[in-house]
Amino acid sequence: MKQTDKKNSTLRIIISGGGTGGHIFPAISIANEFRRRHPDAEILFVGAENRMEMERVPAAGYNIVGLPVAGFDRKRLWRNFGVLVKLYKSLHKAKSVIRRFDPQIAIGVGGYASGPVLKCAQKLGIPTLLQEQNSYAGVTNKMLAAKAGAICVAYEGMDRYFPAEKIIITGNPIRSSILECALPQSAAKQQLGFDPERPLVLVVGGSLGSKTINDAVTKSLPLFAGHNISVLWQTGRRFADQCLEVAKDMDGVQPMPFIDDMALAYRAADLVVARAGASTISELQLLGKPSILIPSPNVAEDHQTKNAMALVNRDAAAMIPDNEAPDRLGNEVINILFDKTKLDDMHRNISAMALDNAATKIVDKAEELIARQK
Repeated sequence: MKQTDKKNSTLRIIISGGGTGGHIFPAISIANEFRRRHPDAEILFVGAENRMEMERVPAAGYNIVGLPVAGFDRKRLWRNFGVLVKLYKSLHKAKSVIRRFDPQIAIGVGGYASGPVLKCAQKLGIPTLLQEQNSYAGVTNKMLAAKAGAICVAYEGMDRYFPAEKIIITGNPIRSSILECALPQSAAKQQLGFDPERPLVLVVGGSLGSKTINDAVTKSLPLFAGHNISVLWQTGRRFADQCLEVAKDMDGVQPMPFIDDMALAYRAADLVVARAGASTISELQLLGKPSILIPSPNVAEDHQTKNAMALVNRDAAAMIPDNEAPDRLGNEVINILFDKTKLDDMHRNISAMALDNAATKIVDKAEELIARQK
């Protein structure tokens, strides 16, 4: 159903995907780049109902439509009848949204919702662009790849999953605010309330927090205290009270549910302990931060381990398996933090992997696909 001539003269983009911050932040970065170039562009997000994008996207100033889609339960297969019903409803709703909005391109960033939306767009002859954040391609993007106009990736060797002629290595878009702190490291430490002379470990377990990482830090705190190490510790809201109790009498340890100013936190840190999500890794690369990565075991195809190994194989980071973290983290932090050669090598090697201006490159390609349709 075509719209009026006035509407057709306006650039219209659908961006779909979500489920985690690792999908949402790149999506918003892409939207922001479109808006910078085309202030009058109409940008519509399509996400999954009851997932975090339904809050984060409107907070960033964009409209979003939710689909009742859900992921397949690989452990309890009997539950998937309901998933199939939700998929059918999502396909029907996605088709209605696309016909009504009439986009010139649909961009998928991975996650449950991008499958129905981009599948419908492809059937209707609308150009599609995929953005794959991880070193191991997601099921949805692999399914959509054959009919995609372009596939933007962050790692080499992705022709294992996608048609080589469609791949463009762009890197992952990150929150621009991450790069905005210009303070010297000592000043950043002071602003956060830490002694600038002490080494600082930044611990982030993802937007929801990580029980494993929190348990590992809790077990390591006496060792850190003995070596005069400060800790800035993002616990996640559900673990906040318990971690505050653990650290209440410890000097130089700051637990908090969520860190609002990540640019300042990164700038202050000498070493980062984190999960191995694609967005986190891209931030570490662009900032040149040495890190210990603890991949989440609760992700599809164990893709965080594959993300981490892409760095470990280039001596750009260390990795500890999730089930070993409580016993190993403390000693691993000590071994890296007080080995200047190792820290310098990690900084140099991870910086060499950085790909900047990813959102710019992705939007350049999207505009090329749009122009090709005219």
